Amino acid sequence: MNGRFPIAIHIMTLLSYTQEQLSSDYIAGSLNVNPVLVRKALRDLMAKGLVVSKEGKNGGYLLSRSAATIFLSEVYRSVKPEAILGASRNIPNPDCPVGRQITGQLEQLYQDIERQLEAQLANQSLAEFCNRFK
Repeated sequence: MNGRFPIAIHIMTLLSYTQEQLSSDYIAGSLNVNPVLVRKALRDLMAKGLVVSKEGKNGGYLLSRSAATIFLSEVYRSVKPEAILGASRNIPNPDCPVGRQITGQLEQLYQDIERQLEAQLANQSLAEFCNRFK
């Protein structure tokens, strides 16, 4: 399974919770992971306009806007995997009644699940999620 969403939501929650500029090393300490993983996630979040960086000696990262206006669905979309439940590495047998249809059926199933997941995440702001930590 893809671990990018838990890292991204941890970063976003930490930035919201502390409400101050944080270094990638500080964030990595909270996650207990290598700062390289944090910087990769921060690049994804910055590319989607969710986080901004301040350069310089006292630089760091901040939310780009109020946590009340950032929804968990935006965080998810910034790092979402190609296939939420994984992708098959084999090519099914086209002569089999299941094999010739399974790929299309799985794609439809994944699209349905993805829509439901994003709809659920769109119902909760980062601020609401962060309030669980107080």
